[in-house]
Amino acid sequence: MKFKIRCILAFCFSLIFNASFSQGRIEHVILIGTDGFGAYAFENAKIPNLRKLMKQGSWSLQARTVLPSSSAPNWASMVMGVGPELHGYTKWGSQSPDLPARELDEYGMFPTVYALLRKQRPKSEIGVIYEWDGIGYLFPKKAVNKDQNCDGDIALTKAAKSYIEEKKPNFLFIHLHDVDSVGHNAGHGTRQYYEAIERTDAHIGSIIESIQQAGIMDKTAIIFTADHGGINKGHGAISMLEMQIPWIIAGPGIRKDNQISESIMTFDTAATIAALFKLTQPQVWIGRPVRSAFK
Repeated sequence: MKFKIRCILAFCFSLIFNASFSQGRIEHVILIGTDGFGAYAFENAKIPNLRKLMKQGSWSLQARTVLPSSSAPNWASMVMGVGPELHGYTKWGSQSPDLPARELDEYGMFPTVYALLRKQRPKSEIGVIYEWDGIGYLFPKKAVNKDQNCDGDIALTKAAKSYIEEKKPNFLFIHLHDVDSVGHNAGHGTRQYYEAIERTDAHIGSIIESIQQAGIMDKTAIIFTADHGGINKGHGAISMLEMQIPWIIAGPGIRKDNQISESIMTFDTAATIAALFKLTQPQVWIGRPVRSAFK
């Protein structure tokens, strides 16, 4: 009898754990990436929308980039679940792998979260809306429904809002670029840099509002992060100002007002998205879902 009770309890615990972690209620994931937004900026930045997102979810200001702390290697790692050693994008503007990818999928690319979702949930609506044209080389275009390269973050935000409200995408990656542009021109940590951050926070607020307008907020996970930070007018070297990035997640089943203490690498973002959608991630991925963010 005791053995039977223990088995029943173990089974119930398994159901509860899997239900909470697998996030059966989540049908949409919106990944918002801001170019050049260093975690250090959170200390002094006026970012009411991001701070509200932190309050509503789980967050870390100690997530790290892969090396080098440059754009293409990190945007690729974020959706490919590994670092440059495996996906092959090693330089700021890599348009194709600089060294052979360890594995290729049916699209001839290293496996991305876009391809995983398309294969395992073929009817999904998938979009990529981005400002920096380099993003266009880092995802399989045949795997997505929406591929839009915008001129400036204002146009990008408008396009993202329209797409969310009209199509209610299952997965959408949004790339904002203003902060990085100002970081290169005026410098990181400058008044102009923080003004760009404030503008970006307003764009993020508009995007979140569009999720509400679309009527899908109760089934949506929002992830905010960056590709790298910076120092002076550049990035790409080895310093925490360049390598430490913010990582925030909010949505159904996500712990609220929860500061994550466990290690987060940018390639863990892909693994977390795969877990939200209950996708089987490929063996070649090394990313791990950020489990402590889940209830």
